[in-house]
Amino acid sequence: MTILHIDSSITGEASVSRQLTQSIVNGLTRFDPAAPVVRRDLASEPIAHLTLDALADSSTLDEFLAADSVVIGAPMYNFTLPTQLKAWLDRILIAGRTFRYTADGPVGLAGGRRVIIALARGGTYNAGSPAAALEHLETYLRGAFNFIGIEPEFVAADGLNIGPKQKERSVRAALGETVRLAA
Repeated sequence: MTILHIDSSITGEASVSRQLTQSIVNGLTRFDPAAPVVRRDLASEPIAHLTLDALADSSTLDEFLAADSVVIGAPMYNFTLPTQLKAWLDRILIAGRTFRYTADGPVGLAGGRRVIIALARGGTYNAGSPAAALEHLETYLRGAFNFIGIEPEFVAADGLNIGPKQKERSVRAALGETVRLAA
C-alpha cells in the first residue's frame, strides 16, 4: 500500500491540518509498517499554477494514480482551499485520465483509492450556523473527488480561532477521529 501525504498549510509547525494528516499517516503505517509514504509539502515546494505548458508534466498525476491511500491536509483560507492545493488538484483532474465525458455525463476513472482529508477551519460552518453558506472547502473537495470517482472521507477541526479552549477541544476531538479513520 502506497500512501501519498499532501500538506498545504502555510503555517508550518503551528498547522492543525498538518497535525491531523500526520496522525492519519501514523495510524495507516501502524497497520502496514512497510507501506511507502510519499510526502508533498505544497507550501514549501509549491506546484506552479496551471498553464498549457504545465499540462505536459504528468508527474503529479502519476504520483496520485500510483497511491492506494491519499491523505490531504486542507486548511480553510478565505472560505475555500489554499491556492497551493488548487494547483495540485488542477494536475489530477485530467480528462481521459481521472474522468471522461460520456453522452450520459461525466464518469470518474480514479476510483479504487482511499482519500482522507483533514480540514482545519477557524470558524464553524456546519449546517444551520450563521456562516454555513460560506463553507466552500469541504463542498469543493467532495465535489472534485466525487467527479473523478472517489468518495473522500473527512475529519475536521472547527472553530480554531474562536478561543484557546475551543481550539483545544476541537483538535482533541479531530485527533481522536483520525485514529478511527486510520483503523
